[in-house]
Amino acid sequence: MKQISLLITLLFLSQMALAQQEEEKELIMDFEKYNPPSTLVVPEHPTTRAKFPFIDVHSHHFRMATQDLDKLVKEMDELNMGIIVNLSGRNSKALKDMTDHVKEEGYENRIVVFSNINLQSIDEPDWAEETCKQLEYDFQNGSRGLKIYKSQGMTNNDKDGNRIKINDPRIAPVWEKCGELGMPVLIHSADPKSFWEPHDENNERWLELKLRPRRKRGPEDPAPWETIIAEQHDLFKNHPNTTFIAAHFGWFPNDLAKLSTLLDDMPNMYVECGAIIAELGRQPRNAKKFLTKYQDRILFGKDAYNPEEYHTYFRVLETDDEYFPYYKKYHAYWKMYGLDLDDEVLKKMYYKNALKIIPGLDASLFPE
Repeated sequence: MKQISLLITLLFLSQMALAQQEEEKELIMDFEKYNPPSTLVVPEHPTTRAKFPFIDVHSHHFRMATQDLDKLVKEMDELNMGIIVNLSGRNSKALKDMTDHVKEEGYENRIVVFSNINLQSIDEPDWAEETCKQLEYDFQNGSRGLKIYKSQGMTNNDKDGNRIKINDPRIAPVWEKCGELGMPVLIHSADPKSFWEPHDENNERWLELKLRPRRKRGPEDPAPWETIIAEQHDLFKNHPNTTFIAAHFGWFPNDLAKLSTLLDDMPNMYVECGAIIAELGRQPRNAKKFLTKYQDRILFGKDAYNPEEYHTYFRVLETDDEYFPYYKKYHAYWKMYGLDLDDEVLKKMYYKNALKIIPGLDASLFPE
C-alpha cells in the first residue's frame, strides 16, 4: 500500500514538473519577437500626406525604362510628392531609355534621373576622359546629377586588387566635370558605424545585425569606418566648386554636434534624411534646433520606395506627437517624437533646397 501511495505521489510530482516546464516554455520569447504595443494614451496625428509638396531626392527605380509611370505618379500625388529623383539612372543608352520613357509618358517635370559611373574600367588610360564625356551625354539627355554608391570605397577594387578610395585622384576630373555642368553629386559612403563594432550587448544595432548578418563588418573590412568617412570629407574639401549631398546625413544623424562642425567646415556639403528619420525622432528638441539652424543645407530623401513608409517621415517632421514607433523594429527599437518644424524650415527641406541645387527642376509645382 505504501508503495502504491509513493508511486502516486511520484506521478503527481512528475506531472506538476512537466506542467511547470510547459508554463516556463510559454514564458520564453525571442527578443526579436518582443514588440508590444504601447499602452500610453496620448494625442495621435497619423499623417499620410505631406503638408507641402516635396521633392524626394533619394529614390531607386531600377526598371524605370519600362515602369508603369501612371501608377507611380498617382502614388506621388497621394503623398503630395511633387518630384521624385531616381538615383538608379545608370548611364549612356540605359539612362536615355529611362528619360525617353519619362518624356513619352508626359512626366518629365515630375520624374528626374541621376547618372551612375562605371569604376570597373578605372585602370584604362582614357577612363576619366570617357567618363566625363558620358556625363555630358547624360546631362544632354536629362540627367540632373550623379549618384555614387557605397561600393566605391567599400567593394570596388582596381586591377591590382586595391580598394578604390572615395578620394582616388583618378576620379578627380569627374567631380570637376559635375561642378562645371552644375550636377550635384549624391554620395553614399560606408554604413552606420555600429556595423564595424563588436556584435554584442553594447551594440545598438545588435538586432539588425542578427537578422541581417551580411551587414556586419570587421574593424578593417574593407577599411576602418573612420577612414572611409574621412575620404569622403577629403573629397568634399578638394572640390569646393562641386555640390555634394551626403546620403543618410553622412552617417552622423546620431551626432548632430559633429555634423554641425562638418557643415560649417564644408559649405559645398548638403545632407539628406533617407533611412535616418528614426535618429531624428528620438532627439526631437536637439534635432529641431539642428534642422532650424541648418535649414538651408538639408534635403528630403527616403531611399527605398515604399509609399506607406513616408507617413512616418511626415509625422516626425510635421507633428508634435509623442512616443510612436518606427516601422522597422530592427532599425529602431526605440520610440520617436515629432519635431513640429516651422513651416519655412519644412518648405526648405521639402523642396526649396532641392530647387536651389538640382538643375532643371520645375519650380512651378511648388508654392513661392
